[in-house]
Amino acid sequence: MIDKIVLYGLYLITSVLVFGVIVLVHELGHFTVAKLAGVHVYEFSIGFGPRLAGFRKRETAYNLRVIPLGGYVRMAGMDPEEDQREAARSAENEPEFAEESHGPDEKGKVIPVVDQAKSFSHKSVPQRMAIIASGPIMNFILAIILFALTIWISGLPDQNIVGQVMKGKPADVVGIREGDRINKINNKPVKVWEDIIGIIHNSPNKRIKLEIGRGQETRVVYVTPEIDRENNIGLIGIIAKSRKPGVFESLKSGAVQSYTMLSMTADFIRKMMARQIPVQLSGPVRITYELGKAAQMGLNKVIYFAGILSLQIGLFNLLPFPALDGSRLMFLGVEGIRGMPIDPSKENFIHLVGLALLLLLMVVITYQDIAQMIS
Repeated sequence: MIDKIVLYGLYLITSVLVFGVIVLVHELGHFTVAKLAGVHVYEFSIGFGPRLAGFRKRETAYNLRVIPLGGYVRMAGMDPEEDQREAARSAENEPEFAEESHGPDEKGKVIPVVDQAKSFSHKSVPQRMAIIASGPIMNFILAIILFALTIWISGLPDQNIVGQVMKGKPADVVGIREGDRINKINNKPVKVWEDIIGIIHNSPNKRIKLEIGRGQETRVVYVTPEIDRENNIGLIGIIAKSRKPGVFESLKSGAVQSYTMLSMTADFIRKMMARQIPVQLSGPVRITYELGKAAQMGLNKVIYFAGILSLQIGLFNLLPFPALDGSRLMFLGVEGIRGMPIDPSKENFIHLVGLALLLLLMVVITYQDIAQMIS
């Protein structure tokens, strides 16, 4: 019982840390570009719900909140009603931040507002698009860095040379040994490890022919990859000989890996939307479970999984669905074409409905995740 509690604690701590870093980087993107554009930022928050801790530095409140599944950057000019509330609060508690008055309301009270020069809504369309797009872009940059870090730690494959053979696995059974060179598979020359793994992964339970170089000798072996049922791929139990890459080579490889995985994810989403494959979505419960399993396998696996997660969150946020960054970019694109902004109250209502639908979807996915794990 104690072991399970410790294990679940590991899962929870790992997921909170990983989610926290990804959310922090995403919101820092919005925050930094907003500040560079001269936008007044009311609040920079990590998490949702009740405030746990925080501080205020000049015009901005920096808060940590209870639910670590997201965050937000509240800026002047995104919601007129919020501007009035913030301006009234500043005038009452911090008059030095109240920069001009809006005039008397129906009760005759003067309500101050933020200087229009610092309002998000008064910035140019390209500036606003840069502020919105910077969150997902930072997620992509984080993914590149995390993938580069895993590559730098674990090394890169040394072309086609076997570095390790697992005991009892198909490669071991047919006599493949450490240091062997795999020159051909099914009479097709292979020069890089990615080609070797690609063929093996796509050949579960299929007999393949390997031409092996050992010193000055060349020999041919036949091996049948066993199926990894969890990932539906073939494996023969070999690991590449690795070499230590430099920082720039690691970053280059991280960028290539990010692009490849981003393309695969986008294609997966496209096929789901076209109903070519079943809809497969995971929520916080499933992700926490997978992060926990990665933590048991070592820090490098956690970093790698965090890279995948950051990439997917960045792509997800660019979808043109209300309440997501992609939807806001779409509205800004329409404004740029029309030459006039969309009514902020109508746009905010659409985003509010979208947020409600996303929360409902989250509840459904969480229920399915729990049901699958129990079963």
